[in-house]
Amino acid sequence: MAAYQGYQELLVEKQDKVLIVKFNNPKRKNCLNRVAYQELARVLAEVNDDADVTIVVVTGVGDFFTAGNDLTPSGQTDDIQAFLVEGNNVFKAMVLGFINCNKILISLVNGPAIGIGATIVGLCDVAWCAEEAYFYTPFIKLGLVPEGGSSFLLPMILGRSKASEILLLNEKLSSAEAYNFNFVSRIYKTEELDSVVWPKLREFSALPPTSLKEGKRLIKEGFLANLLKANDAECTELLNRFQGDEFIQAIMDFATRKSKL
Repeated sequence: MAAYQGYQELLVEKQDKVLIVKFNNPKRKNCLNRVAYQELARVLAEVNDDADVTIVVVTGVGDFFTAGNDLTPSGQTDDIQAFLVEGNNVFKAMVLGFINCNKILISLVNGPAIGIGATIVGLCDVAWCAEEAYFYTPFIKLGLVPEGGSSFLLPMILGRSKASEILLLNEKLSSAEAYNFNFVSRIYKTEELDSVVWPKLREFSALPPTSLKEGKRLIKEGFLANLLKANDAECTELLNRFQGDEFIQAIMDFATRKSKL
């Protein structure tokens, strides 16, 4: 039986048939660093082998779901190319963790979901969000490209025009818009978490586990090959962009803004 021990960036708690995974860096708006990506890949692999669990709920501690990738420089490295390649591989493995998870993945978006935070929502089977949540993917603004399978998933879910506004033109998606464009299937009031939301999730978790697993597999079969292809293509291009002038300039601007705060 899975123990779910030794997580630093995540809070992982098993409650009967539900595994709760929380982004746990509230002082930094639950930003995700390389360790967090490795831990996400690990917990999603671990739960695949846990026969007790039917549902994985992904949410955040505090007011944010996650503010996305941690842009602050982490340590010194002599070989920048090797550092970028390793980071890219860690990121790709994390996205594959979501794609290959055989449990029902439910994102409970408790607050803003930015960058990979927004694309993780697209990778889940079911997404619900709080009224105060919003979704924002500033990839192009940072000199990057869509990631986390979003170049395939968001046009499929939102339609091409809205997806292009979000992914390419830096537009935010409010909770109401997310609901109207089928990105989330419910909007909840935060004060109803304990009285309405969690009881419903526990009810879902009691459904027959084999049927849940096989039903999910069949739904995913229609688009799995395209999603895997998108993840590969995105990661290849991300590696190029990380070495491009536009990204380097964006990071320098980010550092300058931070030093003025």
